[in-house]
Amino acid sequence: MTAQQMWEAYQRAMDTQETEYEAWAFGDAPDVLAALVLSGEKRATSSARDLYELEGEEIPCPGNKSIILNSREEAVCIIENTAVTVLPYDEVTKEMAAMEGEDDKSLSMWRQVHERFFREEMEAAGLCFHEKMPVVFEEFRVVWPAKKG
Repeated sequence: MTAQQMWEAYQRAMDTQETEYEAWAFGDAPDVLAALVLSGEKRATSSARDLYELEGEEIPCPGNKSIILNSREEAVCIIENTAVTVLPYDEVTKEMAAMEGEDDKSLSMWRQVHERFFREEMEAAGLCFHEKMPVVFEEFRVVWPAKKG
């Protein structure tokens, strides 16, 4: 199913005229991470704030909806941001790391994985990773497909 097809199904089922959404896949492992979202294990994600500024994009807000794509760019689900926090990389907490639902959900593993990821992204954009760089931490919930039962 394409992102547009999923969005239209969501609009019909929820009887809404909402038109604003983004469609994107999670970084390094889109299929694994999308499956974690569907299972409820992954309820948050983080990104480098400086990349939003560099690309002229607005920082996400609570209420924003996104269609999560897999590695084949097929729509998997729709999420809605419930909270968005901007904080320094080194102030991400163990609770926040656990909400990302990846690996063993520990803060040390989150830092290991995200430092590598952020370093690569920042360097590709001509920027430098550092411990105090601002991170956009998005908490979300799945709004489509609706859970059964």
